[in-house]
Amino acid sequence: MHSIQQQINCTDTYNYLLFLPDRQKTPEQLLPTIIFLHGAGERGFNLEDVKKQGIPQIVEKQPNFPFIVISPQCPLGQYWSVRPLSILLDQAIAAYPIDSDRIYLTGLSMGGFGTWRWATAEPQRFAAIAPICGGDNPLTAKNLKNLPVWAFHGAQDHVVPLKESENMVSALQACGGNVKFTVYPEADHDSWTQTYNNPELYEWFLQHQRQQTVH
Repeated sequence: MHSIQQQINCTDTYNYLLFLPDRQKTPEQLLPTIIFLHGAGERGFNLEDVKKQGIPQIVEKQPNFPFIVISPQCPLGQYWSVRPLSILLDQAIAAYPIDSDRIYLTGLSMGGFGTWRWATAEPQRFAAIAPICGGDNPLTAKNLKNLPVWAFHGAQDHVVPLKESENMVSALQACGGNVKFTVYPEADHDSWTQTYNNPELYEWFLQHQRQQTVH
């Protein structure tokens, strides 16, 4: 049985799972790419753990998933850090048929915080982001003014308060950002299962290409 996702081990950045769609029909085409950042419970040194939640779990069941998916693993006791993530993305763009104008970033809980943080640090790398039950310093939100954002949170979340997402969304709205915000009234911390199972998220990603910055 061919494994759906390859395990890639790195020395200078995070290890990660790699999902590559079948390209036999269009071998020369560059592909849209999703980077998925897991939550605190999937940290460690066994990449199989990353498949417990979110997009790595979905592609195991959907081998025709139309995106390249890169799912790094954060080591135990650590939080997502921009520098190794940035190195990982550089290496991936060099190694795989990634369309660098269609790179989408998403993550849940700790990975939602990581999504906000990486995007505010390097907004020019992404076409759109979807942070789920995360947050960050609202003072950095202005960096995302030109980046489409769709944030998700459960109204009953007892782990990461809804306020964390609300603060980022409010700051983005205040600076004229392109932001959508979905609050699930009944959801507790797991607002990601219904988000990642919703085809609208992936359609929304594909509507966006990276803004060409004028130098």
